[in-house]
Amino acid sequence: MSSSCAVSPSISSEFFNLSSTRRFLGPARLIHHHHRSKCEISSRREFALKGIVASGVSVIGSSFVNEPVQGLERLPFKPDGYNFWTWRGHKIHYVVQGEGMPILLIHGFGASVFHWRYNIPELAKRYKVYAVDLLGFGWSEKAIIEYDAMVWRDQLVDFLKEVVREPTVLVGNSLGGFAALVAAVGLPEQVVGVALLNSAGQFGDANRKPNKSEETVLQKFILKPLKETFQRVVLGLVFWQSKQPARVESVLKSVYINPSNVDDYLVESITRPAADPNAAEVYYRLMSRFMLNPSKYTLDSVLSELSCPLLLLWGELDPWVGPAKANRIKEFYANTTLVNLKAGHCPHDEVPEAVNKALQDWLSTLTPKVPLQAL
Repeated sequence: MSSSCAVSPSISSEFFNLSSTRRFLGPARLIHHHHRSKCEISSRREFALKGIVASGVSVIGSSFVNEPVQGLERLPFKPDGYNFWTWRGHKIHYVVQGEGMPILLIHGFGASVFHWRYNIPELAKRYKVYAVDLLGFGWSEKAIIEYDAMVWRDQLVDFLKEVVREPTVLVGNSLGGFAALVAAVGLPEQVVGVALLNSAGQFGDANRKPNKSEETVLQKFILKPLKETFQRVVLGLVFWQSKQPARVESVLKSVYINPSNVDDYLVESITRPAADPNAAEVYYRLMSRFMLNPSKYTLDSVLSELSCPLLLLWGELDPWVGPAKANRIKEFYANTTLVNLKAGHCPHDEVPEAVNKALQDWLSTLTPKVPLQAL
């Protein structure tokens, strides 16, 4: 697919509350209103047109090498990837480094393990760090399936059971944040804590009434096919636009408050994956699925089932997902620690030193669970 970093409110709408388009990135700017309005809906759709890149880093063949920024050690880029695990017949890519309590890093919409380029080496000095490419992203297979948040939940749960096999802390950015939450709820006995960086997801609307009307023959055989055709045309144009380097760089700079880390390495890591054989079809399936199910999953429903400590590392200058959401999560879920950072949508790549320190400070307060092998 292409690259993107956060799931877009425009497409994923209420589910993701950020913008991103798979390996091509496609975030949409959110209009911060306390009540839903036509303006908000409009801004979500605007993402589909602007769609392109917010955090994505799915590198499949960078032709050059940049010096690591800020003097930090960077994860070496390997064109063929690191490690692979077969899940339900699909090839899944992951990285593992270090020893100690396991941490699993989960990228945002359109990104890959390489978006944690400045976090993995530092965290691996004290912990056993895993980073995994969600199905449809990065080096993982671009499977032609019906994508759904629960697909990634099941992937992460099985990864924890089959590969990690120890009590683990989940860390997710954007879409990866929501995936981390649902995985933690799905496997509470193995998840020690969850850290969210500008997470996707929306709180439910108590005033919204479910639509129970039956589908008519006209809707099923005429209007629905026409709608799908229109979506394919529009999303095809967005996909093409999102692959352009100038557009990728422009969108990245709009969500990185300090654009110094928006380097050629990052831009190329986002544009190259769009050449993957099934990239366009996976992009279409991801975006159309989210648009058709904008409020199927909500933060409040997931948080109400969470049972472990929660850390919010929030780029408070994020133009898509501002601090209001972090504050609301903290109010809703009592066992929450909030750390605001002077950064945009992808603080782990924009201010990695601050993120690494805050994450390690919080990790030191957690009480490890008994290893599963000992139970």
